[in-house]
Amino acid sequence: MDGDAHDGSSQGDGGPAARARAGEGASSSADGKSSESFVKRHRRPLRAVLLAAAVVGFYYYVLPQIVDLGPTLRRLRSGNLWWLGLGVPLEAVSIAALIALFHGVFGGAGSRIGWRASYQITMAGGGATKVFAAAGSGGVAITVWALRASGLTSEAVAQGMVCFELLNYVVYMLALAVGGLGLWTGLFAGGGGVWLTLIPALSGLAVIAAVLAMAWLATPSERFIAARESKSHGRSQRFWRRMDSVPRSLREGLQLALELVRSPDRSWLAAIPAWGFDIAVLWAAFRAFGHSPPAAVVIMGYFVGTLGNALPVPAGIGGVEGGMIGAFLGFGVDGGLTVLAVLAYRTITYWLPLAFESVSYVRLRHTVGEWEAHPETRSHPSSPSGLEPVRHSGHSAAG
Repeated sequence: MDGDAHDGSSQGDGGPAARARAGEGASSSADGKSSESFVKRHRRPLRAVLLAAAVVGFYYYVLPQIVDLGPTLRRLRSGNLWWLGLGVPLEAVSIAALIALFHGVFGGAGSRIGWRASYQITMAGGGATKVFAAAGSGGVAITVWALRASGLTSEAVAQGMVCFELLNYVVYMLALAVGGLGLWTGLFAGGGGVWLTLIPALSGLAVIAAVLAMAWLATPSERFIAARESKSHGRSQRFWRRMDSVPRSLREGLQLALELVRSPDRSWLAAIPAWGFDIAVLWAAFRAFGHSPPAAVVIMGYFVGTLGNALPVPAGIGGVEGGMIGAFLGFGVDGGLTVLAVLAYRTITYWLPLAFESVSYVRLRHTVGEWEAHPETRSHPSSPSGLEPVRHSGHSAAG
């Protein structure tokens, strides 16, 4: 009977030993799943940490051995402090101009986006762009979050963001076109190969033409995207569904930008000093360690090099530096001078504003908390020029 009982318990409820083994197995399985789920949940930050460690290790241990950068980096201490000091107010003016451009698009009478909020959003967005460097995605996310909290509808935020980016980056594309063609034809001093002059110039012109064409191509593009979405399935269908509002947003943002340009308000001109004074910091950095390349070379090296910001490298470190150094070397600028100037420029424009950007993010969270405690809804960005919302049939703005 005891034997039957033992057999029954061992086969039925498993007995103490079996239950203990089962418990150990379940515990080890749970531990395995827990560690696996931890890795899955933190895959992106862990990857970023590993990539950052690799980049830092490469810059500090491998690269100096390859190109003998040690003596060059030690020369950073010998830079002319007056020229380096000049870079600080130049960068401050650049940031102030960007704030003015943002306020020109989203601020004005009846808007919650005053100068204080414009400062906080611009600075916090700049810091987020440095953390998530892929084409400024972090800055866009912070800006959209704050604008939505201010009471703007999602359609108005999209329209205003497109308007802001168009006004800002048209200067970028025009500089690529004018500078590249000028260097390629010999109108500007500096030379440079086709890939650093003509190709960027044509790319800038193509981007400008494509954006302007959206005034006429938005509706056909929407029909094309809708047709592709109806014929697609799964991931492809989700992609086309996310794309269906892009042509309309581009068209409405373009119309708002053109209305702002035609209005008496001139805040859109702030995009020029926003870029220009940032480039002036780079020029001052060259002067701090020697002579500066021709103006057209500085401008083209700057704009071609900053394309590296689109790379999803950890905290944006390395993409712009590598892009600028490569561009200036392609123009025949001395390598040691280029490394010193670019590193000094990035110290002034990247690292020095970080403290202000971090404080601005904390203050922006407080501002957003106040907005959320007293919500209001507006259907369009209210600029100082008193622009009316862009309306289209079937897409009316909520009051």
